[in-house]
Amino acid sequence: MMSDAQETVQQNRSLKKRFSKKVEQITRNALLDSVNGFLDLFIGGEKRPAFFDIDETFPQLRVFDRNYAVIKRELEQILPQKADIPRYHDLDKYQERISGSVDTEKDWKVFYLNGMGIKVTENYRQCPETAKLVDTIPHIFQAFFSILDGGKSIPAHKGPYRGFLRYHLALKVPEEDPPKIRVKDQYYTWKEGESILFDDSFDHEVYNQCNDIRVVLIVDVMRPLPIFARQVNLMYRLFARRLYARGVLKLTN
Repeated sequence: MMSDAQETVQQNRSLKKRFSKKVEQITRNALLDSVNGFLDLFIGGEKRPAFFDIDETFPQLRVFDRNYAVIKRELEQILPQKADIPRYHDLDKYQERISGSVDTEKDWKVFYLNGMGIKVTENYRQCPETAKLVDTIPHIFQAFFSILDGGKSIPAHKGPYRGFLRYHLALKVPEEDPPKIRVKDQYYTWKEGESILFDDSFDHEVYNQCNDIRVVLIVDVMRPLPIFARQVNLMYRLFARRLYARGVLKLTN
């Protein structure tokens, strides 16, 4: 049984820990707001596009389209272990609302490959050819397989940062009633073997009424920017790598 003094020390430690986390959250949000506001000067603010032409914007991503069959083959090899793949909100507590609060009997699972240059060693080993392709993308933000159960929708949300663009390569999409995504006021229905590039920081959501899983390869890449703004983006990526990616990927390695 703890003495009053020991109990007081424990309470003080708990308060200090909660205060530290709150300060960290406030600091992160303030930094995000500042960097996003700066980037808006170069990307058009609310008038920026929702979808982008891959060939004009980031043609290096076409390496995934060209190797669709290879990537899908490696995906099929890991799907039998789907039960062991973590849910999105198991890795990242900030995704609880979009991953764990809607259609709770179904799952949104993520098979992480790379987070801001930090490689998930075991997952790289299981998908060696896909990993090699991921490594060709300079200053990558993230790469992972997004595995969505049939009937699992994703509620409307916005990505917090405007410094990257999100690429999807559809690898497994049910033919009957395939799911679709809304980004801002535009809609897209996934088709196997096809890819899209969009601005994840706009309000977006997934409508999913199909009966089988939908899997896409997600690759987040640096938004093309003028030299000075690009340097700011690289600096923020380094900050996010230390604050976010290490914490999330520590749970997968």
